[in-house]
Amino acid sequence: MTIHQEVTIAASPAAIYNTLTDAKDFAKMTGGRAASIATEVGGAFSMFDGHITGRHVELVPGKRIVQAWRAKDWPEGHYSIVRFELTPEGKGAKLVFDQTGHPNAETEHLTSGWAKMYWEPMKAMLAGG
Repeated sequence: MTIHQEVTIAASPAAIYNTLTDAKDFAKMTGGRAASIATEVGGAFSMFDGHITGRHVELVPGKRIVQAWRAKDWPEGHYSIVRFELTPEGKGAKLVFDQTGHPNAETEHLTSGWAKMYWEPMKAMLAGG
């Protein structure tokens, strides 16, 4: 099962990329929830006070982020692959998101969670930025 979402955000691809890969910006976007995000391929990340963890598989500044990503309550060793693809669109950017390999029982929760926990707060934080 794949989750596919496309979102237009009134910010540059670079600003969106930085929000997703800079621990300080990510924590700001999530209302101060603790985040630790390495900046190199293979580096680990922990977000939402440790509820989400994983490693960077590919990082192309301002263009693409691919991560091995998991929620704390998933079966041990179970990771999904998330991919954020960024392209300029008008005065903002288009973010194309795909997630594969997650537990099937989590599809509905994850589908709504990306909008609620990522896209909506990101749009609010980067509005006019």
